Amino acid sequence: MSTNERAIRALKEILQKPGNDVCADCGALDPGWGSCSLGVFICLDCSGIHRNIPEICKVKSLRLSHWEDQEVQFMAENGNELMKAKYEADVPVYYYKPTHKDCQVLREQWIRAKYERKEFSKPGKSLTYESEAREGTLMKRGRDNGQFLSRRFVLSEREGNLKYYTKYDAKEPKAVIKVDTINATFQPEKIGNPNGLQITYLKDYSTRNIFVYHDNGKEIVDWFNSIRAVQLQYLRVAFPGATDAELVPKLTRNFIKEGYMEKTGPRQTEGFKKRWFTLDQRRLMYFKDPLDAFAKGEVFLGNNDNHYSASAGLPPGTHCNGAWQYGITIETPDRSFLFTCETESDQQEWLKHFKNVMNTQMSPQDYTMEALLRHRH
Repeated sequence: MSTNERAIRALKEILQKPGNDVCADCGALDPGWGSCSLGVFICLDCSGIHRNIPEICKVKSLRLSHWEDQEVQFMAENGNELMKAKYEADVPVYYYKPTHKDCQVLREQWIRAKYERKEFSKPGKSLTYESEAREGTLMKRGRDNGQFLSRRFVLSEREGNLKYYTKYDAKEPKAVIKVDTINATFQPEKIGNPNGLQITYLKDYSTRNIFVYHDNGKEIVDWFNSIRAVQLQYLRVAFPGATDAELVPKLTRNFIKEGYMEKTGPRQTEGFKKRWFTLDQRRLMYFKDPLDAFAKGEVFLGNNDNHYSASAGLPPGTHCNGAWQYGITIETPDRSFLFTCETESDQQEWLKHFKNVMNTQMSPQDYTMEALLRHRH
């Protein structure tokens, strides 16, 4: 057996140690790479990010690279659990730790924050996300013309809001957004920019979307985590008895599912029209275009016990005008909604999510939202 075969066999054994079976940075199963300078096991995607920080990270394939004996020894002595204790000693509860499903910019900034900037290694270190106010410019998409223009944004913990101004020296903000109504989620594909962030908030009980980006990845991720930090502070004051573990899920969230379906109107005799759908918690919103500021409408998905249901297919005699043949019927106490999907797998995935939502118990806030939406319709 060659020296390198022995090394690779030894690495396989080290992989069996607790914590080494997942990527140290995003949790993906079966990491195929190792950082022989940091002593962690990582996945292919994260190894690419590590490779961009050559002064700190030196990565090798666990199967194909040549490993020196002392490198194998270093991996054996360190490993994911030990390095996590070192580099993630003090990650704030509000900081969003990305998973393998998250976009590149989130994962890259998490890796740089940990190993390059060592933000979480020393307890008590003051972090940029925790300043009481944050101010700067972001590129924001215009509601009517679709152009991205530079806008000044101000986030204030004291006021509990995010404001933006159309001109840098403007006295009055264009919008004042209360932090407890904000959701922020990275949408690089939808926005067409690797650092694209969608900020959603409630305005007069309607959902409003704004789309922003910054050319600097660190800057946009700092904004994202600053919003989460301010939200957590707000919630701690609003719910003094709640634990952080209960409050953190109330910070930003990713949408359950997004994509195109076709829908018909309430009389169900109109043709089916293609719309962009976003399922966010119990709200199924539909838009003419994925980057619209306001939804054209929305469907509230209540609980099965309250006469809500979702099933495959359409009522007999429904006329499908397009090529999209895979129907879904959602029944609510007020009316039924008919949709069609392009493929069967799409239909099955939407249905799975609708049923999961309808199987979940409703919170007091859900009942309030349901009443408001039914009243509006």
